[in-house]
Amino acid sequence: MKRKLINASLTLVLSILSLSAFNQSADPVLLQIAGEKVTRNEFIRVFEKNNVNGPDADQKALDEYLDLFINFRLKVTEARALGMDTIKSFRDELAGYRKQLAQPYLMDNEESEKIIREAYDHLQYDVRASHILIRVEKLASAADTLAAWNKIMQLRKRIVKGEDFGKVAAEASEDPSAKDRDANGRKIKGNYGDLGYFTAFDMVYPFEAAVYNAKVNEVTMPVRSDFGYHLIKVTDIIPAIGKVQLAHIYMIYPPKASLDDSLKVADSANLAYKLLKEGNDFGDVAKKFSDDLSTSGKGGVLPWFGVNRLLPDFTTNIVKLKEKGAYSEPFQTIYGWHIIKLVDQKPVGSFDEEKEELKQRMPRSDRNNEIQASFIAKVKQKYGFTQNTAALNELTKTVTDSIFEGKWHAAQAAGLKKDLFSIGTKTYTQADLAQRLEKTQRATQKSDIPAYVLEQYNGFANEVVYQYADSQLESENPEFKSLISEYHDGILLFDLTDKKVWTKAIKDTAGLENYYEQNKTNYMWDTRLDASIITIKDPSILKSLQKMLKKGASDEQVLAKFNHDTIQKVNIDHRKFVKDENPLLKDTEWKPGISKVIPMADTANMLIKVHRVVAPEPKLLSEIRGTITAEYQNYLEKAWIAELRSKYPVIVNRDVFNTIKSK
Repeated sequence: MKRKLINASLTLVLSILSLSAFNQSADPVLLQIAGEKVTRNEFIRVFEKNNVNGPDADQKALDEYLDLFINFRLKVTEARALGMDTIKSFRDELAGYRKQLAQPYLMDNEESEKIIREAYDHLQYDVRASHILIRVEKLASAADTLAAWNKIMQLRKRIVKGEDFGKVAAEASEDPSAKDRDANGRKIKGNYGDLGYFTAFDMVYPFEAAVYNAKVNEVTMPVRSDFGYHLIKVTDIIPAIGKVQLAHIYMIYPPKASLDDSLKVADSANLAYKLLKEGNDFGDVAKKFSDDLSTSGKGGVLPWFGVNRLLPDFTTNIVKLKEKGAYSEPFQTIYGWHIIKLVDQKPVGSFDEEKEELKQRMPRSDRNNEIQASFIAKVKQKYGFTQNTAALNELTKTVTDSIFEGKWHAAQAAGLKKDLFSIGTKTYTQADLAQRLEKTQRATQKSDIPAYVLEQYNGFANEVVYQYADSQLESENPEFKSLISEYHDGILLFDLTDKKVWTKAIKDTAGLENYYEQNKTNYMWDTRLDASIITIKDPSILKSLQKMLKKGASDEQVLAKFNHDTIQKVNIDHRKFVKDENPLLKDTEWKPGISKVIPMADTANMLIKVHRVVAPEPKLLSEIRGTITAEYQNYLEKAWIAELRSKYPVIVNRDVFNTIKSK
């Protein structure tokens, strides 16, 4: 809510751009507020930004806006004089807004657009690929990395010479899913490196990028990811199926199935298919034949899936289904026999339709690393990043395995104070990195020390580069500087106005009551009728109730007489009614007395008892508290503005202002 109010306040705010950008002789001073000068062009820019009537605004609009502008600047001047811009809560809030506003300026938008477009292009196709993995730690030593490279290159040579990719994967891949294996006493057949079908965002980015740049049946060169080195073979590329909702009939192989068991399952699948071909409902057949108890009672319907959640055989059969409601022939997987029906399908949308979702996915994807790396590289080039590799190597020699236990101390690098890297006007030393290493260390798996230190150094340097770019935004980007100034003044305006006007009007009950007493005659009721509208639900009590009323019985006495426990025979609406408020009073004579019986549409009857005619009188504070509070706020603001105008001198150069009005 506060941010909305701040943004509303900002319709009156535009930061003052550097005066050096304008020729002072051509841009005369329009006004001075507490000694601060505002030029003609500055005011025009503010007015044109916020004037909803466009360039044809009349002179009255200019006069009114000049007053609004002066009032705004007076409030901000007062807030600064009170030191509100130095309060921690203000600085924290502004810093929070600044962090959000800076984000679009601290990224490589060109690279981001390129990566988003590439992701969309990848989404157009589903790819089936196999891989062989040779593991190597992310922070492995150079020797271990080279050994892994040599090992996977030997495997590639075998495949290029003609050996079967799947056979080599089952033999040598360090992805355990490639091999046949036992799990809880059950034999699980390996996938021989086959990863099935997938699309953009389903794999780590280096792997995905290599796949979409490869040709079918081509074996790539080793691809490095955080898991190690991969050899990849693309085995199929199909147009993207998008998201699909399927129904299935699933006949499962029993544990340790014999050949006869398998044949019986196949026979069941063929019988189910025969019934479908004869016109039987898919849901009925699923209920009878499917072993998937979680879906058989619901027509076999499955949740929505993307291609990476489907077995490859499912995908190849989905492609054959050309319309909703179509179903497949029975097909076999390692789990049993299946018949699938296409219930619904959501294809990949146009680029404009998908772009926003792709942008939302980027920060959660390792693609974002590419965008950040591109930004860091450009900032380094722009501000002249330099580094001292020899100094880094010297520091690395002081680091021991204790760092992987979280016990290394920067004191072990005491005396090392050489410059390590610099950017712009900032320089960081070996001691700075040593402190960083001590601060960020934690107990972790032991890795290669040079690789570990290099990673920490790169992270440290990149943070510094990012922060340096951030620190230059205001000085290099007038648009950003203006935006931050708007938020700065807008928050001050909100906080001080809240204190002086909005919250004060609510909490100052004595002041509100005094304002009401002075102005209550501005809020008058018209002549009203003090009456009771009596609804009688039980006709048998009508005569006795009328007798009571004629004898002067009160509403309370009537209710006590006829309403007992949960039985409500009478309802009474007693209040002061204005003319035409209730159509039942339309024919009622405005004088004390009791009306004739008014029959209702149901079995109920109604009587109207007029107590008195109420002359015009002021509305009670409780009846108009919202309205009076708003008026009191206006009153407080006007009084506050008058106080500020007497406190701070305001000088308007009318000759300059008239040149604006005459345009």
